[in-house]
Amino acid sequence: MTSKAEVGFVKEASRQIVAGGSAGLVEICLMHPLDVVKTRLQIQRCSTDPNSYKNLGDSFRTIFRREGLFGFYKGILPPILAETPKRAVKFFTFEQYKKLLGSVSLSPALQPSTMSYARHIIKKEGLGLRGLNKGFTATLGRHGVFNMVYFGFYYNVKNIIPTNKDPTLEFLRKFGIGLLSGTIASVINIPFDVAKSRIQGPQPVPGEIKYRTCFKTMATVYREEGILALYKGLLPKIMRLGPGGAVMLLVYEYAYSWLQENW
Repeated sequence: MTSKAEVGFVKEASRQIVAGGSAGLVEICLMHPLDVVKTRLQIQRCSTDPNSYKNLGDSFRTIFRREGLFGFYKGILPPILAETPKRAVKFFTFEQYKKLLGSVSLSPALQPSTMSYARHIIKKEGLGLRGLNKGFTATLGRHGVFNMVYFGFYYNVKNIIPTNKDPTLEFLRKFGIGLLSGTIASVINIPFDVAKSRIQGPQPVPGEIKYRTCFKTMATVYREEGILALYKGLLPKIMRLGPGGAVMLLVYEYAYSWLQENW
């Protein structure tokens, strides 16, 4: 016979997972265009690169002119399929760790399709670190550093700044803390993001693998292009993950509260 404690845990976990998945889906749909721009800026190596963009505004204009509005939503299906369940699990896991640790501080726009492209990668390069899992270490570092700063900063600062009885001011308080959390985390983890884009993106010389591992890629970029190259795409990243981080935390908190009251 199932105990009340087990039923309570399953219900609470379900709320956290649903709220986390909803938060991830909303954030991706709103902010994906900035992720496209950020990646385009990161994979270009110099001003003579044929895919070079002069600045943030130029990248938006060029993508829109060449690929249309749907050009900003290229590749959105993989993050929806990956990030929605991932963020559901992320928020659930964070809530469980929070309880466990207690007071411890912490143009065809969508072609080729996701599945056909995944099959192409597997067939050509396999499932390993040179195939479907290319850039795994850099991705792990990017997400690990980001989430450590993002959640740690948000929940510690949120507990320091007192809540406000006015719903509008309380919304602005949470949004401001979430915005700052996403911004700081973005600045700290972007070298990993650049390494990931270089490893997964087109190589400078066709048929020759220049960018292989995370830290070696960072060192190569630094040596050949300077320290600022490790921060390419920072502005669109901040524009996405600053407000995007705030949106995700707000959607999670309000969705979770609604589920508590109605489910």
